[in-house]
Amino acid sequence: MTKQEKVTFVIDTLNKLYPQVPIPLEHKDPYTLLIAVLLSAQSTDVRVNQITPILFEIADNPYDMVKLTVEEIREIIKPVGLSPMKSKGIHGLSKILIEKYNGQVPADFEALESFPAVGHKTASVVMSQAFNVPAFPVDTHIHRLMYRWGFSNGKNVVQTEKDAKRLFKEDLWNKLHLQIIWYGRQYSPARGWDLDKDIITKTIGRKTVVNDYLKKKNR
Repeated sequence: MTKQEKVTFVIDTLNKLYPQVPIPLEHKDPYTLLIAVLLSAQSTDVRVNQITPILFEIADNPYDMVKLTVEEIREIIKPVGLSPMKSKGIHGLSKILIEKYNGQVPADFEALESFPAVGHKTASVVMSQAFNVPAFPVDTHIHRLMYRWGFSNGKNVVQTEKDAKRLFKEDLWNKLHLQIIWYGRQYSPARGWDLDKDIITKTIGRKTVVNDYLKKKNR
């Protein structure tokens, strides 16, 4: 297969598996999505989805959030980990939203990335999923699969994002990045990986990755 044929195979396979793809983090608007994505750093979506209803019942907008202290926010979000940094970030960005943006989340990469505890990936998720602006946020699943499929060198997520944007058409980015995440979770996880179930990697995967898998399996 040529690289373009591999890209087409990935797109076609993912469209068959996930014609409609749900957003993993539960939210109701750009603000609650921003908070949920911030909380998901080095945590799982399942755990975040358990905590956000508790937090959002008390404060689901920046005006109510700043009424809480950083310590109160931290106590609620402790189960998702990194609560000292995340609680300060949530309180700080909520204050900025009120002071500079009339309580509304701006649809602007630069503005989002200037908020405390908000990096490029978080901003990309919000731009993509809340505002439908083309973006390709790279999480651990996408980073792993882009390497397994031979589409990126696995050096870092910055390079993986560049490679993904170069390989896939812009109008596919918002849906495709979610499809790859779901595929990675279900068929190509980091642990407990079964190549026979991973049709994409089995068909187009990097030879060294496939060979290493087979060597370990046959030990």
